[in-house]
Amino acid sequence: MSDKAFQSQVAVVTGAGQGIGFEICRQLVAQGATVILNDLQQSLAIEAAEKISRETKGVCIPVAGDVSDVDFLQALVTEAVSKFGQLNIAIANAGITLFGDFLDYDPADFDKVMSVNLGGTFFLAQAAARQMKEQGKGGKLLFMSSVTGVQAHKNLAAYGMTKAGIQMLAKNLVIELSGYRINVN
Repeated sequence: MSDKAFQSQVAVVTGAGQGIGFEICRQLVAQGATVILNDLQQSLAIEAAEKISRETKGVCIPVAGDVSDVDFLQALVTEAVSKFGQLNIAIANAGITLFGDFLDYDPADFDKVMSVNLGGTFFLAQAAARQMKEQGKGGKLLFMSSVTGVQAHKNLAAYGMTKAGIQMLAKNLVIELSGYRINVN
């Protein structure tokens, strides 16, 4: 693309080694953004970032880590700022789906789905919003939900809860962060 709509913008995208997250990163870099691409799997993050950088001739840096770790999420934001001087966009794309019958759903699976999907989104947004507030220039937060957040699906009760929760989080953060010129979608 010749349009550089995201020129001079720095973005962090979680869960971006493949799929939707990968394409978000590719599009951002192609449109001028500098992107920190996160994935749980280091090899996937490195491969994805190298491919995007090679194809777009832009800057895409891989950072492997677990978004259910609050300290890691803060480190991700800190790395963006230390390497590039700012953070303008944070996209909470990482998520997991662990299917299971409600009557037999494993508590460990429940905790993992909640900590990755809800915790990863909430605490990335918190760390990014604190940085954006400090910068005083606003910013953008983008969360990924699913049809399961508004429509029930068999064996996806826990996953659906997280996606509905992410939608409510976005609504709440519009109220809490709009005064800092931070857009939430």
